[in-house]
Order: sequence, then C-alpha cells, then structure tokens
Amino acid sequence: MSQVVTRFAPSPTGYLHIGGARTALFSWAFAKHEGGKMLLRIEDTDRERSTEAAVIALIDGLKWLGLDWEGEPISQFARAARHAEVAHELVRMGHAYYCYCTPAELDQMREEARAAGRPPRYNGYWRDRNPAEAPKDVPPVIRIKAPLSGEIIVHDHVQGDVVFKTENLDDFIILRSDGTPTYMHAVVVDDHDMGVTHIIRGDDHLTNAARQIVIYNAMGWTVPEMAHIPLIHGPDGAKLSKRHGALGVEAYRQMGYLPAAVRNYLARLGWSHGDDEIFSTQQMVEWFSLEALNKGAARFDFVKLENINGHYIRESEPHYLYKVMVETAEEVGRADDAAGLKANSDTILAALPELQPRAKTVLELIDLAQFIYAQRPIKPDGAALALLTEESRQTLASIAEKLGGLADWSVPQIDDAMRKLAEAKGLKLGKLAQPLRAALTGRTVSPGIFEVMVLIGREETMARLGDQIGA
Repeated sequence: MSQVVTRFAPSPTGYLHIGGARTALFSWAFAKHEGGKMLLRIEDTDRERSTEAAVIALIDGLKWLGLDWEGEPISQFARAARHAEVAHELVRMGHAYYCYCTPAELDQMREEARAAGRPPRYNGYWRDRNPAEAPKDVPPVIRIKAPLSGEIIVHDHVQGDVVFKTENLDDFIILRSDGTPTYMHAVVVDDHDMGVTHIIRGDDHLTNAARQIVIYNAMGWTVPEMAHIPLIHGPDGAKLSKRHGALGVEAYRQMGYLPAAVRNYLARLGWSHGDDEIFSTQQMVEWFSLEALNKGAARFDFVKLENINGHYIRESEPHYLYKVMVETAEEVGRADDAAGLKANSDTILAALPELQPRAKTVLELIDLAQFIYAQRPIKPDGAALALLTEESRQTLASIAEKLGGLADWSVPQIDDAMRKLAEAKGLKLGKLAQPLRAALTGRTVSPGIFEVMVLIGREETMARLGDQIGA
C-alpha cells in the first residue's frame, strides 16, 4: 500500500472552530498511526470571505493544538489555472460540456420543474447540443456530465456503503463563466494532485462525496478512501452553537484550557478506545483507527472538558504551567496578573504544586496565585469578607502576637504555634485557619495556610494581618 496521505482543508472565513479542530485531530492522528503525513490546504476560493487574518488564526490554532503538517500550507485559490485545465480536459474527453444558459433561462427552468413537481434544477439543455448554436454574447460555464442511470456508491469507513441514485444528480457546474472553479471541482483536483489517500471530514459532506466521485470517475482517477464523521452536537442534542461551545480554538486557550486536555477531550468526541477517558496523545496515535469512529453524533460537555483539563493541570510540570499562566494573563488583558506573575516567578513555582490540585483551568490557577503578589491592603472577596467578623479579628490579633515570638519561620514551627494557640483558646484548628486564610489571601480557598505564610514570608504575613486587625 502507498503511503497514507490525509489533509485538513479549512476555509479561512473565521477562526478554527472546535468541529474543524476535531477533524484536523482525526486526520492527523490517522496519518501518524499509519506512518503517513497530513497536508494543510487553505480553501480560499471565496475571495470575499477569505482573509489573511483568518489564515493566520487557523494556523495559530493548529499549532496551539500541537498538530503539525507536511510542507507549506497549500492555497486552493493559487491553483485556479490547474482547476480550469482539468475542466477543459473533461470537455475534450466528452465528460463535460459548455453551457450557455442565461440566469433568466435557468430561473425559467426551475419554475417549470417546480410546476411539474420535479426538483428545481438544471435540465441538461446544452448537454448534447451543437456548440455551433452557442450565442456569441454569453460566456459559458462548464458542466460535468453526470451519469443518467445507475448508482454512485460512497464506500465510507464510518457510514458504511451509502448509495446515491444518479437520477438525483444534475449536471453541476465545475467551472464558472469567469473561469474560476466551483468548490466541488477544486476539491477533487487538489486531493488528486496532492496524492490524498484518505479524506476524513464531517458527514455534512456526504452528498458532496457522490458528486465528487462523478469527477474522479470521469478523469479515471482513484477515489480516496473516505470517513464522514457525525457533527458535534450540544448537550441538548441540538446542532452545536456558540452557547454550547462552538467557539474558536483561541477561545478555549483564553478560557484556560491546556492543548493536551483539548486534544484528549476532542478525541473522545466521536472516537473511542474501550472505556478510556484519559489518555496521552501518543496513546491516541497508537490506538487510532477509522473503524473506531462512532456513527452517532457526539455531544459537547463543558463539565467533562473541565474535569479532563483539571487532570492535565494536576499532571503538568510547574515550569510549563507558569509559562502558560503568564501567556494567558497577557492574552486576556490581565496586565496586573502578568506583571505579578513575572515579578514573583520563584514563589509562584514553589506554590504551584499546592495550587494545581485546586484548579480546573489556567484562569483558576492565576486567581489562586494572586495572594502571592496581591497589593496591600488585601481586598477580600464576599465569602472571605464574611469570615472577617469582629470576633475573628480579635482571633487574628492573638495569632499575630503568637507568630511574633517565633524564632524560625517554617511550616512545622507555625503549625506547632497555631495548634498550641487553638488548644489554649479551646478552638478547633480550622477556626483559626479560616479567618487567617481570609486575611492573608482574600479568599476562602488557597494552598495550606501555613504554606502560604512561608511563601509570602514573615514580613508580608505580619503586615497583612495588621491591615485586617486594624480594619
């Protein structure tokens, strides 16, 4: 068997949306599994909607996800001359023809078809007419000669054999009157010329596959193997929309998701390996097969994504997470956080093993780390403020007095002093720790409060306590 070649072929009309990202992931994983390669083609023939900014966003999204491709991205628009060449070759071979129908004639054709109860489509008027009858002032389109009888069978790795009656196919346009190709034609020529052996794409392209096979057969080209995957739905079973999570990949980055977690989660949307939920990208590549792709639509679930992301945050190296925290803070416009993270890198790195189990997103990690570089006086959030009662401020005064006598500022020494104070006051240790946490971090959740005190140091601890005692 020849080398497996897959392709990801997005239109640059916006960001890399989550459905496209999954298609790219499956195409990439299958190519890697088979020892082949994935190519990237930018389908930029719609010049009004295609933008350079969108191309950059697509490429950035793929790179962030960790998906690579062979060679340079291929521009479909740049290959227009080749598409036209093949269209004219099909005419010479007798498999396509010039059609001179005007828009008005096409409208009339559709109206007559509707009136007769037939589908409103082109009726083949110029299919067998003598070109000598062509009007001089009408630039022609080129239409493929669709088979008049029989069936087109799409042999699909996901959907099985899907049969299309050729009587339901019209002689569709492959080259417009201005010499530009239609999507249907350009895709076939590009996939053939690029040596694509396997096409993995959404099942909304299944009908397109039948038409594209007509062009493959007319040219005598080998039809690539196909896998049409069901689209992603929202939790309610409806087509995925922005309210469900149909956002660009960059939005997930800005929400604090790690690329490894997104890869893991997307892999489970329409593909499975037993009951495995958490697996590395390397494992996915080892296990991946087209036969394991699901025929039913997958449902997007933010709760599952968060849980998987939490796993990857817990398992990540602190240095990597620190870098992502700084990049995320800068990208989402949290300049104060970015500055604080940079100015306290050693302390943040020391705190991360304590912070990681408490966060499900990078944004939560940043929030949890804020106590390290927070400006005095600390502004407690609502829940923390509720703990700072008059009674608890008196407790804080006792804590400050006890801490002031410590010779060694370490977790064991602080722990021992606080336990003795709690015992003397007839309190559980938590009754001291709760207002202490609120006073020092402004939150009710943090790493172990004694670890916090060591991280920020004796001077800062005592100053923050003083602020709250005197408040």
